[in-house]
Amino acid sequence: MDKLGTLGIFVQTAEGGSFVAGARRLGLSSSAVGKAIARLEQEMGVRLFHRSTRSMTLTEEGSYFLNTCRRIISELDTAQAELSKSHAAPRGHLRVSLPLAGMLLMPAISAFMRTYPDITLDLDFTDRLVDVIEEGFDAVIRTGDVRDTRLMSRKLGTFRFQIVAAPNYLKAEGTPLAPEDLLQHKCLHHRYPSTGKLEPWPLVRNGEELRLALPTTTIASTIEPLIHLAENGFGITCLPPFAVSAQIADGRLLPLLEEHIAKTGIFRILWPTSRYLSPKIRVFVDFMAANLFSGQLAA
Repeated sequence: MDKLGTLGIFVQTAEGGSFVAGARRLGLSSSAVGKAIARLEQEMGVRLFHRSTRSMTLTEEGSYFLNTCRRIISELDTAQAELSKSHAAPRGHLRVSLPLAGMLLMPAISAFMRTYPDITLDLDFTDRLVDVIEEGFDAVIRTGDVRDTRLMSRKLGTFRFQIVAAPNYLKAEGTPLAPEDLLQHKCLHHRYPSTGKLEPWPLVRNGEELRLALPTTTIASTIEPLIHLAENGFGITCLPPFAVSAQIADGRLLPLLEEHIAKTGIFRILWPTSRYLSPKIRVFVDFMAANLFSGQLAA
């Protein structure tokens, strides 16, 4: 096996955390990956991994070598991209992480697939805080702010949250007519998986932010349980419009206090920092920025 290929095996194994994970990423057998790493360690005269029956971690030398290999591979990718970008059409495999509510973003994703048929998509739906680089994602779409300095980001658009409840709940408990009325209601909250903090309800009056200590009847780290509970009359919740548009359209949920909600939601697309952005990532970022909020997702 050529040395560059062996370096790629080492990087994928280190980022995956095991021979099995590296093999899965590369489409090789775990034994082939293990033998390649063993040969590399023998050639270099150092141990790159601490191995045990339960885990495999990088040695100090392995960590240093990983950074070096990443730099080498990045330089090669940059050189190849610069040489071919003038005539190469966007193609290849694109791994994208979307929030669990990302099914509601599928119209834009489907349009992208029709526009760029030579790009194959690997879509991962999760609300957890993924490590874009370590987990091998090309791009991630999320709401909220960016805290990882290793990532580039682009704002896709903003939206206004909606406070909603089921008709049967409002019939039994009454309809809140002012933000302060929520203090007497059962409130269903979303918790950020990344920080553990509750997502604040963006309440305003005459453009001024209102900070109310709302009751916390139920807390969930994803929005699907909140939709289900609200539909079944367990309380009032505050969610992105695309998550509850179908329920509002058919009357399962009713919007509340619309004049008291600020336009604070932000969708962003994130991707690993690089001096050269590959054509497949570039067209995906540009397409999402142009189309994600062009239709049904606009607030």
